[in-house]
This record gives sequence, C-alpha cells and structure tokens, in this order.
Amino acid sequence: MICDDHAEPDPSGVVRLKRIIMASPILAPIVRQWQAIALPDCWLVAGAIAQTVWNDAFGFEPDYGVKDVDLVYFDGSDLSEDAEADHAARIRHMFSGQGVSFDVKNEARVHLWYCRKFGGEIVPYTSTRHAITTFPTTATAIGVQPTGSELLLSAPFGLADLFGAIVRPNKVQITPAIYAAKVMRWRAFWPRLRIVDWSDHAIGWQQPDTNALQA
Repeated sequence: MICDDHAEPDPSGVVRLKRIIMASPILAPIVRQWQAIALPDCWLVAGAIAQTVWNDAFGFEPDYGVKDVDLVYFDGSDLSEDAEADHAARIRHMFSGQGVSFDVKNEARVHLWYCRKFGGEIVPYTSTRHAITTFPTTATAIGVQPTGSELLLSAPFGLADLFGAIVRPNKVQITPAIYAAKVMRWRAFWPRLRIVDWSDHAIGWQQPDTNALQA
C-alpha cells in the first residue's frame, strides 16, 4: 500500500489496513475487480473501510454492520445526474451478490445538489481527494485506490483515530445533526467506540493535510 498524503502514516498501520481490507468478503472483491469499475479518479472510501477496521479491532466478522459501500469518482466533463445514475446501476449489477448496497457518486457534481439535501452551499470540489478531506469524521475521511498490486491511500487525518476506534467530527462541512445521526447508528453496532462530542476540542485533532489535494 502506498500513502498518497504528505504526512505518511506509520508503515505498520498501512500494512495492517491492507490486510484488513483484503480479508473482507465485501471489500476484497471490489479491489480485485477494480479495473472493471473503470471510473476516473475513483476511490473506495469512508464508512465501509472504517467499519471493517472496527470489526477487526473488536473481534467481529469483517462484514458485521456494514450496510453500504461508497465508491466516489471525479468527472468534471459530465455533471449530469443521468451519467452518475448509469454508472451506479452498472456497478450495483457487477456486485449484486455482495449483500450490501453501493452508493456511487461523482464528486464533481456534489455542489449542485448539496444545498437541496443538507442545506448550505459548498464550493465545488477539485478532485476526489479534496472531497475526502470534508468527510464527516476523521476516521471515515479515508480512501483507497487499487493501482497494480498496490493500494494507494488517502488519509488526510492519518490513521490514528481509525485504529484507535475514535469517532471525532470533521467540522469542515457537516452539521451537529448529521454527526449525531451517524454516531447513534455506529454506537448501536460498535458500543466500544470512543465518541468525541461535537463540542469537544480534544487535543490531537488537526486540520486535513492539504497536500493530499495534489495530483
């Protein structure tokens, strides 16, 4: 696994993450069929990765509590909803036997609908890695991209919160209500998570590494 961020995580953590991903009956097939996904600047991201790591930490089966998989890509040449929906349908068909839902989003067009769904305008993203820096928590602000025999890693907040089973809000974009809803579900499945309150400015939080935005 190759780290794509400026502040490279501990190599042992990177190796551990790859092992956990490749042991998952949900995530490993996606990695192995990556070439067939064939979307520009595409990354496997967010909750499915974090939840699989939590399962490893707490001794659960790798697929426990994982209800959906997020695949995000960046195609500024086609911002149409129809194109995004066509890609989503194709990928859902590819992995129809997985037993989880697939959420496929073009990060280049998120600014077109974000206000309608969540309230508040956002600036257009410049890449998928830019979008990852805005994900709701530090642990779920993570993405992997298979490249050859390696996995490219984007982890703008590092891996400490992920492996420490710490849920900490990334306040770049989300609201307290969105954070609370995520925490409620996660706590029900993984009660041993360490939840950082929205108002807690705990030592150790850092701004996302903007070097992750570089091509």
